[in-house]
Amino acid sequence: MALPTAIGSVQPTLAAPKGCVYPLNTVDETGKIHMDTTTGANYTLGEFFAVWGEPLSATNVAGVQASTVTAYVNIGGTLTQYTGDLNNLVLPPLGEVTLMVGTPLTQIPTYTWTDPPPFDPTPVTLVYGGTVGTTTYWPDGDTATGGAGATVDGLTCSPGMAVNYHVHAHLAIFYNGQQMILPQHIGLPASCDYEMHTHDHTGIIHIEAPNVKNYTLGDFFDIWGEPLTNSNVAGLTGNIVAYLNDNGESRRYMGDLRAISLMSHRDVTLQIGTPAVSTLATYSWYEPQ
Repeated sequence: MALPTAIGSVQPTLAAPKGCVYPLNTVDETGKIHMDTTTGANYTLGEFFAVWGEPLSATNVAGVQASTVTAYVNIGGTLTQYTGDLNNLVLPPLGEVTLMVGTPLTQIPTYTWTDPPPFDPTPVTLVYGGTVGTTTYWPDGDTATGGAGATVDGLTCSPGMAVNYHVHAHLAIFYNGQQMILPQHIGLPASCDYEMHTHDHTGIIHIEAPNVKNYTLGDFFDIWGEPLTNSNVAGLTGNIVAYLNDNGESRRYMGDLRAISLMSHRDVTLQIGTPAVSTLATYSWYEPQ
């Protein structure tokens, strides 16, 4: 069974524009449970199901029922059957928990982990009006096929828009080992401001809108007027690997690049070509207006 995405994630609202996540959460359907290990706490399977809001017992796993539930835990290649209360099963870091509802499997699956590179211990300071990156490739502003004042992907451009929802995400693009400088004034034609735009060369994407929406990376590239596919990022082609960092929780993103949601303080890193990035940058955020 596919484990749902966004378990433990509270989406942003106008009252709480940044949203929040629980110490136990999921970000995709791989079954990987993200755990906040900075507190030193030991989290249990019961706590995860409580956050999810689904039942967990010896005969019921999230509404899937049978006379027996068999549990196995794999830690570093050592497989053991767990026979205690499932709610008390401690979730092992980098371990694998298999729950079999009904007829047990003859073989327990194992998994290849695709963990992202470690974080760079030295944060990059984001200064309003500053520059992040080393290589200029694109001119400032939108291209001829980008935002020129007309509505793009349902996102409007207004000279005096009411701003009830105001958050910021960050985009970093690496091409053959060089960090590209993201243009300023994307989404800021002379006549109006789009709901998504850049003010400087820091890579910060400003989202300023009257209402909460699902703003995506594809929307941003459409306003910019540049292509975005899993083989082409604004004209740069090659093998593309994407990483997401949400408040210290990083992961490799394997889906459609256009579908990446731009949430508050989400760092999106797109790596094109070689060499691969050895560390993921972290950022010391300023709160731009």
